[in-house]
Amino acid sequence: MFKKVLIANRGEIALRVIQACRELGIKTVAVHSTADQESLHVVSADEAVCIGPAASAESYLNISSLVAAAEISGSEAVHPGYGFLAENAHFAEILGECNMTWIGPRPETIRRMGDKAEARRTAQAAGVPVLPGSKGALSGSAEAARVAAEVGYPVILKASSGGGGRGMRIAHRADEVATQFATASAEALSAFGDGSIYLEKYLVKPRHIEFQIFGDSTGKAIHLGERECSIQRRHQKLLEESPSPAVSPDLRRRMGEVAVRLAEEVGYLNAGTIEFLLDGDENFYFMEMNTRIQVEHPVTEMVTGIDLVRLQMQVAAGEPIDVPSNLTPRGHAIECRINAEDPETFRPCPGPLATFQPPGGPGTRVDTHGYEGYVVPPYYDSLIAKLVVQDNTREEAIARMSRALDFFVVEGIQTSIPLHQRIMRHPKFRSGQISTHFLDEMLAGEVAPQAQEA
Repeated sequence: MFKKVLIANRGEIALRVIQACRELGIKTVAVHSTADQESLHVVSADEAVCIGPAASAESYLNISSLVAAAEISGSEAVHPGYGFLAENAHFAEILGECNMTWIGPRPETIRRMGDKAEARRTAQAAGVPVLPGSKGALSGSAEAARVAAEVGYPVILKASSGGGGRGMRIAHRADEVATQFATASAEALSAFGDGSIYLEKYLVKPRHIEFQIFGDSTGKAIHLGERECSIQRRHQKLLEESPSPAVSPDLRRRMGEVAVRLAEEVGYLNAGTIEFLLDGDENFYFMEMNTRIQVEHPVTEMVTGIDLVRLQMQVAAGEPIDVPSNLTPRGHAIECRINAEDPETFRPCPGPLATFQPPGGPGTRVDTHGYEGYVVPPYYDSLIAKLVVQDNTREEAIARMSRALDFFVVEGIQTSIPLHQRIMRHPKFRSGQISTHFLDEMLAGEVAPQAQEA
């Protein structure tokens, strides 16, 4: 096992990695920008290194500074967390050249599956169901219009690189293709430095289901069940749960077999997810692979009892996966992302946490880097906490989450807690009748009542 690990990230995920390392007896090195010098992960690590000013391009995205920090501190391995450079093959390669271990997939896998068009071709070659669409990146809007006419409208134009909902546009008619292609390409170029776009048939009201996978250096690949990620805004997830209320044991078996097949096809190493779209007839289609640990990994930990971050360390150190092959979900878990943002407009709300009192109680977990007096900086993602609950049934888990949200007190800034409270009360959510359009429909349905109350 490693003696010292550098965490190339910030916030709650950096703290989460530090906690796993502490249990394994591994020394940790936190990196931070000047804006994060008072952050909890900095004071919790064994060592801390300032890597630059507040702007992420000059700190958390600065490969030279990160490598220098790892070398100066004598770190043997680097955990990238999620976001920032977590799926950057070049960073992983440089660490390898410096004789440091990358705690994640092999660089060639990141590069291959990070290109969404190439990932689609790889999935097809492995016999994984994919949506009808282009064979690869499109040459321009004219080709996009031709392919769209073949597969039928509506279609979705998606960035070949990156993720997080950027570089994605929907065309419902032929006269929308050129504009949507140009917009998606420009956004992708700005966000990822790559403006290439591919096209798929657009499912109107699908579910977003992802399978947690793991691979080790022996070539073994497994899955640890699914997570329901359908509640999202502009393709950004807000709430996740496991298991999915729409996935039967037979469907879980079939989707899991496909996920493992694709993982084996690419020789997958460490943690990742295979993401699918699921329609109302139990037809599922490959969407993408995320070659990193996910924000929502705690819900899988809650229903499996497996520490996924610790398993990442063990696999990266060359240990084989030691997980029962007949693993089944244990109860039900739900995660709500608590963001520092206006729950009505979704505008970020940085500032000081005048009061910060996370809930406790049975089956309740809070992953956070927030504390009373902490100032949420305006430079990074607005996530300040992940509230996770687990109970015997989905109904009981919803009741537990409702209680936990009521007892989560944050003052000084606005948060997404009121939004999650509304979701918990919504009859369609409670019955499990959700899709990727659930949040838009819920908010649209509440416009009139709110206007009357005003």
